[in-house]
Amino acid sequence: MAAAAEDNIKNMKVTSNTTLAKIIEKKGAGEILVKNGVPCLSCPMASFEVDKLKIGEVCKMYGLDLKKILKDLNGTKKEHAKSES
Repeated sequence: MAAAAEDNIKNMKVTSNTTLAKIIEKKGAGEILVKNGVPCLSCPMASFEVDKLKIGEVCKMYGLDLKKILKDLNGTKKEHAKSES
């Protein structure tokens, strides 16, 4: 059952309504968020609401490029698959 849950996370498409809690479950997502300037991962207050914060709202609050972040996050699965071949 754990393997099925892990596959769901790998295959999850991130949208503007996906919460940070769900996003950071995805392998490599934390690094992508940091690279794109998402401050919530290091913010002590965010830890209280990470399950409610949606990436679209965070990008709007901080003036971040949502389209680029979504492209990077949704591309992680493809990049990971390429590196395995």
